[in-house]
Amino acid sequence: MVLALAGFAQLSFGQASAVEIGFTDHSLITGFAYSEIIERELERDINHQVVLGALERVRGEVIPEDSERLRGDVTKINYEISEEFSGADVYQFFQEQLESRNYEVLFSCEGRACGSSNYWANDVFRNRILYGPERNQYYMAFRSRADVEDAPYFSLYIITRVNRKIYAYIEVIEPGGTQDPEQIAAIQEPQVEDASVSSGASSGLLQQLREQGSVILPEIDFQSNDRLPASLDIASLAAALQADASVSVYLVAHLSQEGRSLEELMERSAARASSLRQALIAAGISAERIEAAGVGPLAPSCAVDNCSQRIELVLR
Repeated sequence: MVLALAGFAQLSFGQASAVEIGFTDHSLITGFAYSEIIERELERDINHQVVLGALERVRGEVIPEDSERLRGDVTKINYEISEEFSGADVYQFFQEQLESRNYEVLFSCEGRACGSSNYWANDVFRNRILYGPERNQYYMAFRSRADVEDAPYFSLYIITRVNRKIYAYIEVIEPGGTQDPEQIAAIQEPQVEDASVSSGASSGLLQQLREQGSVILPEIDFQSNDRLPASLDIASLAAALQADASVSVYLVAHLSQEGRSLEELMERSAARASSLRQALIAAGISAERIEAAGVGPLAPSCAVDNCSQRIELVLR
């Protein structure tokens, strides 16, 4: 099925918006009132699968019992929920919101009936932060207008991790050209100068990456919440990636701190890598060229001193 603009009308909700730190809710659905948007990404004109059944692994491949393949723009938003609430509270909020707007539920499941959380996090959504105990998961697929053939589709996944952090992840699949990528991260977009200003540094970075296969990025600092400061200048890095569109990379975040658990360090390092990836996407780098990963303290060896907290650019 190909989503088209004909018959499509945008809707908005009058309920309270999520707490916005750098990103905003999608116009077609409102996040839980006591939450923070930690990631928002737009992928343009892609083929995308909406899962309409529980997941199982068949001959090494994760396959849903039922699904639908759509083409359009896909907006991905990840909310972190205040810890005073439960996954059930968040799921009920979205159920009530859909009912109030007459959105059509296509499939829903809870707990172990949804299948392995590992499958959802790593095979379906490709976002490891969504992995948690199977009993703590909720999933719902729905669309906004049952009477319109090309109505936008949604996927909602809610998980409470073992550290009690709750995430609500939403994908919106709609007609191409509906969302403006420049507005998605406009509130907290790191400064990026003209690529010509730092052409020497960017060409050196690209050459080193090709020769060595990996580069430790200098002067990449993070705030206490593991997000990039708005003042960070990523001009050289963005210019290096823009100079050769054939180069695809992994952004690998390393983080080692005494007294911190492995799970916390893995999660925080993944958040750091994802934050830098979002900044590069906002700077015009294609999302398909960048994968983010956090390895915590599991790769301690490096060629320079004091590298317990670093971001490494690795050639794919």
